[in-house]
Amino acid sequence: MLGVGQKFPDFKLKATVGMEIKDAFQDITHKSYPGKWLVVFFYPKDFTFVCPTEIKAFGDLNGKFKDRDAQVLAGSIDSEFVHLAWKQHKEELKNLPFPMLSDIKRELSTSLGILDPIEGVAQRATYVVDPEGIIRHVSVYDLNVGRNPQEIIRTLDALQTDELCPCNW
Repeated sequence: MLGVGQKFPDFKLKATVGMEIKDAFQDITHKSYPGKWLVVFFYPKDFTFVCPTEIKAFGDLNGKFKDRDAQVLAGSIDSEFVHLAWKQHKEELKNLPFPMLSDIKRELSTSLGILDPIEGVAQRATYVVDPEGIIRHVSVYDLNVGRNPQEIIRTLDALQTDELCPCNW
């Protein structure tokens, strides 16, 4: 698995960015957000039970990420069309303020080393990537355990200080 201090892989993926088929999709690359921090979080699959709770929680905090010059990107191994159907079906995802990446070929999740060897899906991994494309934080949770996006904001704040940060800072 790629870790802290390593370069986040180059990528170009289809993403679901809207609700209507005519403007729902866009290509997103590692260069799409120059000068921004990236918070890239992967979840196992669409139409599951834990995943929408996390995605909504990240969405609810999107303004706080933007205040920190960070772009949030969600990703799974589902297609962009499945992402769109899920957004249209699931009320809490309808106004999602960030792109949902489709890693259907499993290229990015494989490059990162987060493809679950038993289930064949992306593990529940979160990456904080600095504006130079260097991984500054990575965490991976069990497929059955949701993460806390507030902790990612705390981590982002700590990383952006460029200072030593003690426990529970």
